[in-house]
Amino acid sequence: MKGRCLPVPIVDGGGDDPKARVEPAANADSAICLTSLDYNIPHRTLMKNLQRAFGAIVILLLTGLPLAAENWPQWRGPFFNGSTVEKGLPERFSKTEQVKWVAELPGPSAATPVIWGDRVFVSSTDSQKKILLALCLERGTGKVQWQQEIAPGYGQDDKSNYASPSPVTDGKLVFYFYGNGELAAFDLEGKKQWSRNLQKDYGTFAFLWTFSSSPMLFEGKLFIQVLQRDEAVNGHGSKDGPNVSYLLALDPQTGKQIWKVERPSEAKSESREAFSTPIPFKHGNQTELLVLGGDALTGHDPGTGKELWRWGNWNPQRIAHWRLVPSPVAANDLILASAPKQSPIYAVKAGGMGSLDDSSIVWKTKDRAVSADVATPLFYQERFYVLNGDRKKISCVRPKDGEVLWTGDLESRADFQASPTGGDGRIFVMNMRGEVFVIQAGNEFKLLHKTAMGDDEDSNLRSSIAISQGNLFIRTGRKLYCLGS
Repeated sequence: MKGRCLPVPIVDGGGDDPKARVEPAANADSAICLTSLDYNIPHRTLMKNLQRAFGAIVILLLTGLPLAAENWPQWRGPFFNGSTVEKGLPERFSKTEQVKWVAELPGPSAATPVIWGDRVFVSSTDSQKKILLALCLERGTGKVQWQQEIAPGYGQDDKSNYASPSPVTDGKLVFYFYGNGELAAFDLEGKKQWSRNLQKDYGTFAFLWTFSSSPMLFEGKLFIQVLQRDEAVNGHGSKDGPNVSYLLALDPQTGKQIWKVERPSEAKSESREAFSTPIPFKHGNQTELLVLGGDALTGHDPGTGKELWRWGNWNPQRIAHWRLVPSPVAANDLILASAPKQSPIYAVKAGGMGSLDDSSIVWKTKDRAVSADVATPLFYQERFYVLNGDRKKISCVRPKDGEVLWTGDLESRADFQASPTGGDGRIFVMNMRGEVFVIQAGNEFKLLHKTAMGDDEDSNLRSSIAISQGNLFIRTGRKLYCLGS
């Protein structure tokens, strides 16, 4: 089957059933949209469409493909919260079990692969040539469909590299962003549409560590945030004046600026640095762009970038080394802000305007084990799942009141910095050595499976596991595994 109509999510404040509207995929001429047949068309055309739909169902059943097959278009998945409604995922797997294919990669990266239809998009480095690459693999086989060299460069420290941001796609174009400011758009066949470098256009980044923030597509705009220091650090950043943190909205078709707004902060030094990604959130009649970092959580108008509200009381003493890594997570009219360095997680009530005080806090975690310094929490099946990567523990939190239903010890020697993924009633997460843990979702902690997917030299893995069309996509240091039938 050449193409299928796959769901394009409309984010809202609900659970892992976000009432997604089904729209034609990029290859809509050959797609069959089973949920949007038009009953106002002539009888002959209607019957023809019904016959095509029935044939599609038969093909899907015969091939074992899930009827609710989803894309994974950006690093936190189709619903911006780390979850999917996919079923039929492999229950047990290893380097030799349930392996559909293994692709060799030219270098390491913390970027999560994104999947649309029959293509897998991967940001990568070439560790020998010290260059940045954009790759496209065939989803069914893992074969390289195209590879584009973006620019020379690798990283500015030994902890990570410039290819840490994940790509993002709308099924028509795919966008790759890198920590040195390189941004490039390609069509699905690998033809470059445009490129630019944000450091050249807006000033040198001022980060102690290698910058990483994944781009985000929403409502016809490509969003990027740069939350940075106001002074130069280790030769990075402007020496002539204060560096400005900003949010940027670009036209995906041309790369031209739609708007750029300053995102002020009262944080000091490293606490101004953020490696999070902006997340869209719709509640009631309001749609917002959520930004976390610089000692503050803010909501912005996606159309203009205007700041609508702000809360930020987790660092009242203005401790100077509290950089922020996790992205915000929104569900059930709550917005989660994960404060760093084993601090609490705060649930802020959605719908506020202006400067918010602590009366907007619905709850915050009290147990220091229920904290997320690096990993972005998961929202799945009406529960928040918080991964404490330093303590190697995962907790299940009830949204309405913040009650911790359980905290499970993953008994891992290595830390976790990848974010958890939810699907098929399970939670999937990989530690920095490449061990993958599968945990049962629900009101009771149960470790279902543990397997080593990394190689001996792997020690710094941060890529989150992606799920699409019945498969798990697990990226280790130099390999990408596709698991499942």
